[in-house]
Amino acid sequence: MSESANDKHQRVMKKLKAGVDQAIADARDERSVVVLLTGDGKGKSSSAFGMVMRALGYGQRVAVVQFIKGQQLSGEEIYLRTQHPELPFYQMGTGFTWDTQNPDSDIAAAERTWAVALEHLQNPELDLLVLDELTYMLGFRYLDEQLVLNAIRDRRPQLSVVVTGRGGGSALRELADTVAEIQDVKHAFRNGVMARKGVDY
Repeated sequence: MSESANDKHQRVMKKLKAGVDQAIADARDERSVVVLLTGDGKGKSSSAFGMVMRALGYGQRVAVVQFIKGQQLSGEEIYLRTQHPELPFYQMGTGFTWDTQNPDSDIAAAERTWAVALEHLQNPELDLLVLDELTYMLGFRYLDEQLVLNAIRDRRPQLSVVVTGRGGGSALRELADTVAEIQDVKHAFRNGVMARKGVDY
């Protein structure tokens, strides 16, 4: 007698559930993590801010340090500054490197911003730290890669860190516990569509 569609579905779902239950049972190491959100697609920072919202929902303490950005307001910044003014939100404030075209001032700004990040990495009150667009500082060699990696590795034990940006290098990937690469398949901007408030910024 052939298996009915319903029986087949139940068999497949039972096997799937067993696999998920086993994976949950095997995950016994409770500790903070480093998450790297990279790739050439849209949504890396948006994903990081989604984690900010999740952590705030649990009453956790969060800080955000943004490299590169800071000249144009984003919806995330407006929301956090108005609805969560207690949340530390620091921006390098120079805008994009192709706007400044001044490596000396960019390096100085990166070093000032990294000094803020260093303080947060050892802050005993924080649960989550977002280092938005940090990978560019490593790619452009505005910051010393080994110093950055060591500081993240030696962070306060209960602090999870989210790093965003394209690239970042193999050493950062190796350090991270979770690496997600967002692929660019299609983008409206390349077809002449202006960036949209609430969607792109």
